[in-house]
Amino acid sequence: MKFNLPVAAGIVVAIIAIGVAGLVPMPGMTAQTVFMMVLPSMAIFAAIVFVIGVKHGEYRATSS
Repeated sequence: MKFNLPVAAGIVVAIIAIGVAGLVPMPGMTAQTVFMMVLPSMAIFAAIVFVIGVKHGEYRATSS
């Protein structure tokens, strides 16, 4: 399967959206906590891991 930047970013956003949508109705945390603390940390972590994954993929594609 071929991925380009918009498809890969869309998959990351979809994973974060599914995670947040699953946490909002749970009685353990309020929606305010999810949107103010959990969502930003998930997005920042996803961005860091995404960049590391892209760089590792570039490295694997150029090394023999």
